Amino acid sequence: MYEKTHNAGSNGQGVTPALSQLQALDDVLAIAEFDGNGCVRQVNDNLLNLFGYQAAEVIGRHHSEFCLPDFARHPRYLVLWQDLMRGISGSGVIIAFHKTGRLIWVDVTWVPVADMSGKITSVLALVRPATDQTRHDFEQPALMYQQFQVAEVIHTAVMVSDGDGYIRYVSKGFTQLLGWEINGLNGINPVELLLSGIDESARQAVIRELSAGEPLEGEYLIQDKNQHRHWVRLVCYPIVNTHTRQVSHQVWMVHSVTHSKIYETLQQQVLEALVQERPLVDVLELICNEVERIAPDITATILELDNHGRLFPLAGPGMAKSFSRQLEGLQIGPDVGSCGSAAWFNHPVLVTDIATDPRWEPFRDQILPLGYIGCWSTPVCNNQGKVIGTFAFYFRQPLTERISLLHQYLIDVSTHLCSLALTREHARQRISQLAFYDSLTGLPNRSLLQAKLDQEVEAAAHRNEAVAVLFIDLDRFKQINDSYSHQLGDDVLVQVAQRLQCALRVTDIAGRLSGDEFLVVMPQCDKNQVQEAVSRLQAVLHEPLELSGTSLSVTATVGIAMFPNDGKTVDELIQHADLAMSQAKSCGRGQWAFFSNDMGQTAQERMRLESALRQAVKQGGLQLYYQPQITLHDNSIYGVEALARWYHPEFGMVPPSRFIPLAQECGLIAELGIWAMDTACAQLAEWQTQGIPIPAVSVNLSSTSFHDLSLPDTVAKILEKHGLEPHHLTLELTESVLLDSNVNTVTCLNEVNALGVRLSMDDFGTGYSSLSYLRRLPFSELKLDRSFVADLENDEIACSLSKAIMGIGESLHLTVVAEGVETCEQFNRLRDQGYPVVQGYLLARPMAPQSLLAWLDERQVIASLQGN
Repeated sequence: MYEKTHNAGSNGQGVTPALSQLQALDDVLAIAEFDGNGCVRQVNDNLLNLFGYQAAEVIGRHHSEFCLPDFARHPRYLVLWQDLMRGISGSGVIIAFHKTGRLIWVDVTWVPVADMSGKITSVLALVRPATDQTRHDFEQPALMYQQFQVAEVIHTAVMVSDGDGYIRYVSKGFTQLLGWEINGLNGINPVELLLSGIDESARQAVIRELSAGEPLEGEYLIQDKNQHRHWVRLVCYPIVNTHTRQVSHQVWMVHSVTHSKIYETLQQQVLEALVQERPLVDVLELICNEVERIAPDITATILELDNHGRLFPLAGPGMAKSFSRQLEGLQIGPDVGSCGSAAWFNHPVLVTDIATDPRWEPFRDQILPLGYIGCWSTPVCNNQGKVIGTFAFYFRQPLTERISLLHQYLIDVSTHLCSLALTREHARQRISQLAFYDSLTGLPNRSLLQAKLDQEVEAAAHRNEAVAVLFIDLDRFKQINDSYSHQLGDDVLVQVAQRLQCALRVTDIAGRLSGDEFLVVMPQCDKNQVQEAVSRLQAVLHEPLELSGTSLSVTATVGIAMFPNDGKTVDELIQHADLAMSQAKSCGRGQWAFFSNDMGQTAQERMRLESALRQAVKQGGLQLYYQPQITLHDNSIYGVEALARWYHPEFGMVPPSRFIPLAQECGLIAELGIWAMDTACAQLAEWQTQGIPIPAVSVNLSSTSFHDLSLPDTVAKILEKHGLEPHHLTLELTESVLLDSNVNTVTCLNEVNALGVRLSMDDFGTGYSSLSYLRRLPFSELKLDRSFVADLENDEIACSLSKAIMGIGESLHLTVVAEGVETCEQFNRLRDQGYPVVQGYLLARPMAPQSLLAWLDERQVIASLQGN
């Protein structure tokens, strides 16, 4: 291949060519300079023209990249470069790569270059195309076979044929790759041997080109001695005798590209299918079809493994459907066919004889009549190594214990692509689950419910049928959360969801809207059927739930809207079912109601009222009236209670009993309370500036206001803003605050009390009063509920209770205020029972600020007259 020459210098330390010499050589030779590591440092134009490269494409590349890979790795080639580093030059003929990939014969002289100290710093390669004589010498059979002994060492697949087209030599690499030895190839034409898979006209064209001295390069799917298929890159270089101009030999080199070709042909198609969002089954069938095209001796199938260890066929276009159906839901195990065993062990399972292998005994009668005698199954795993499916080859031809390289490559590529497709599908399902299903109950969420309801409505419109929409709300669910725990509340929702699904028809759709609200869509259902379904649902839900040792019974209120009478669109139907549910809940728990147009009108009026209230709160449309509170022992003014009043141009005078609950429902109650407190304090400050003898003002706040930890700071700022002392303000709360589970409530109460602001419990005696609460919470005042006062004249029990409440207040050192006093008899009895403060219509109605001043003046005149 190459030969050593004499030492380049007398001292064996290389040479340093003169610049003029290099310039002369540059005109006639192709020159490359390599650094001490064997990488290209610079090249001249002749070399670039010879090999077809641009300078930037070769600078920095290693010398081994420009010749056959196996040749570059051969020990004799490595010795050449070791000699060069010792200053020993060399020369020889080699086969190198052109940029286009074709092979070219070149004659190379290597010259080591030393610096002034004698150290080899670079190597010059002087390159020129091989001359006819050099080629002729190299092409001599004896020399040629000697050169190909290198191939024997490095296992390159090489075959040499003579001018008559008969094979004369094959390397060990050729035998290892394709199975043929030279003894069995006498008289065989290499084209017939390697290219039997192409049609006759194409083969004849190849033979003509080779006979004319034209080289052959290309990729082909060929069969080896054992009929196994290989994708190979064939390179055939005819050697032409310089004297006779006839082809004397043909050098064939065979490079296996099976693995890369499979990736190229199979992976590209599958990835394109995935990018195009084609269905999973289509992608997997594409893999099976392409595999069977490359290897027609097999049938490919793909099974999916679910989380319960069951197999389900996904793809197998070449497999009989009758057999695939037998595998539906098959439980994997150590002795369950090839696929069940492979999935169980997470390891490939090869069965060479289905007829005798015990793992196939349950399925033998189904598979053998189809002509299959062997099966190789490989697990498909995700990127965490968990088995998610199997990929199997079924064989009709006898198998050995060793799978062919082509089949192994197909399995490697296909299982990777199957994993990619299945993992992507699982991710898509997970995203869909998160986007369209409730994470707690697993039921469809609002988005999916609306989509499904829209489909049912569209279908019902075409069929002229009815669709029922049930809006289900669990009764007292907040109390369950507050009394037990949110975890137990979640368990209730999960069990309710399960019971809903069990109680409905297969065609019905149940989903969770939010919180404790569920929606049921019942297609092809009339009112009678709906009533029966609702009764069944309520009965099922009312059955006791066993939850972590706790037995609970829940009831549900149901509102019903019917398509098309109650709405034509999804939004209308859900809204009207919700209105019907609210109407049913107003009649008691565990009720149900159909939507009616009256409900819609009421709801619209409520929405208009809510909008008007929001505007009134923000723009000062409300005003405060004040009702005096009288101290009985001296008839003085104890204080005034500020009461909100609202007059609207459209709705007229809206009573507090209507707009206060509305403010609570729509989230305005806290804002309304702050406005009332600020307005009342401003009015009291004005009265004090005018010398009006009103010592304090009471303002009602919702318990919701005490959820806000900034409330004490807000109260302090309002008092400071208007120049009032804390004792000038009393904040009234109803007894519902005693059951408020919000952790901020007690903190706020204590901090407000610490400011010096008085706290009064309003409507005492009708709710959840507890002496322990009164003892722990910082109340200064109790207000006897007006219902007790109203019955004082005719109900002795009411008298006894009011007297007892007075006693409680005295024992706890609380001021007790009786409100709602409307008759003299009520007044006298309260005075006799020792009540210190009263208020009510008998004494004064709630009044606007100016009217209150007039009332005070009149009261003062009367007092003066009585004194006289």
